[in-house]
Amino acid sequence: MNNLPEHFLDSLQSATGFSREAFVQAHAQAAVTSVRLHPVKGAGVFPGADPVGWCPQGRYLDKRPLFTLDPLFHAGAYYVQEASSMFLHHVVRSLVPEPEGLRVLDLCAAPGGKSTLLASLLDEASLLVSNEVIRSRASVLEENAVRWGYSNHWVTGNDPRDFSRLPGYFDLMVVDAPCSGSGLFRKDEHALEEWSEANVHLCSMRQQRILADAWPALKENGWLVYATCSYSVEEDEAILEWMSANFAVRSAEVPLEEDWGVVTSHTRSGLTGYRFYPDQAKGEGLFMAVVQKGEPATVLRLPRQQLQREPRVQLAWQSLLAHPDRFTVRSHKDLYTAILQQHASDYELLSKSLYLRKAGVVLGSPAAKEWLPAHDVALSIDRAQDIGQLELNKEQALKYLKKEDVDMPTEKGWKLVSYQGLSLGWIKSLGNRSNNYLPKSWRIRMDVSGYED
Repeated sequence: MNNLPEHFLDSLQSATGFSREAFVQAHAQAAVTSVRLHPVKGAGVFPGADPVGWCPQGRYLDKRPLFTLDPLFHAGAYYVQEASSMFLHHVVRSLVPEPEGLRVLDLCAAPGGKSTLLASLLDEASLLVSNEVIRSRASVLEENAVRWGYSNHWVTGNDPRDFSRLPGYFDLMVVDAPCSGSGLFRKDEHALEEWSEANVHLCSMRQQRILADAWPALKENGWLVYATCSYSVEEDEAILEWMSANFAVRSAEVPLEEDWGVVTSHTRSGLTGYRFYPDQAKGEGLFMAVVQKGEPATVLRLPRQQLQREPRVQLAWQSLLAHPDRFTVRSHKDLYTAILQQHASDYELLSKSLYLRKAGVVLGSPAAKEWLPAHDVALSIDRAQDIGQLELNKEQALKYLKKEDVDMPTEKGWKLVSYQGLSLGWIKSLGNRSNNYLPKSWRIRMDVSGYED
């Protein structure tokens, strides 16, 4: 790409670390392809791939495969994520080396890259709330959360101002704010076509509103990580200056390795940001900064948890989980969800304050003579390991993922189908044939002929 507009390049002259010639040359090269491995499901995937320095599970790939036709992608063995965005791993680890029992909000979370990264970092006692207000994007976020399979990863669909109902609730807040997208020019030509100084200014105003709306929900001494995929100072350092002028914030810095190529930027008010340029760091454009809240915040009292026990379904749902004693069950319109015991009070609070799209693990629903298991259970890292499985080859797995019937001789009943040991979903065997229970919205829509092993 060598058609970067002059007015865009001119606008970056004041940006820390910007080198015009090297920047233009880098944009003539193809974007880097990278993935982040699931810490439980991803062992052995992409062996030999170069690691991402700031994220232990990050991997650089020599070429971009057709991820849609890899059953391991659908099983949640890895997430396709831009390497620079994985810097969040290093930031959080630096701030909270042992993140235990935290309440974390990813405010603008779709499609889910930073959220799944956070889910991999937190302990079971922590709770991650991933939010997206745009419904179509929230559906993608929810799907990726289900695929990643963590019970303490919940999804909401709220406007940022709704979180003011939860004063002082979150220990850590990540705001990957909607931006003008100039950091994605190498990956997305539409971002280049849509860039303008007017849009940069509009995004800056939106970023300020989002931060102002969500700020009350952060605890005193809590951490706020702010990020954009924009190079524009107006959306980056200028937002830090705006926060310094409007909130009581303290600067926070994280250590860097010199060979990472990350540029440190300091504002006049003493706050620190980190810039990723493709001519210096092996990744796309990113700005990230972290501040600590230095003002008192209301302490929100959690409601008393109300455990629910329903004997008629208890035996059925308990057989789906590896450690059912750690969960309590909630029901809504005959659909049952397992919530970790330590988050029962959080559920009582959040279900009254927010639109919860996903909480815990959806287990399914009882029918007249059987239990109808949900797709969530199949991909959950908390599911029981003794559930019967049928191992598929790649041809069969792709057929299943197109929501076609995969007929294999087996005894009647519900079975998990798997690929290389990782579950893809449910089938119900009827003896001579089977029914495919992959959710319709998850199916592969492209032609897979000629791609099977």
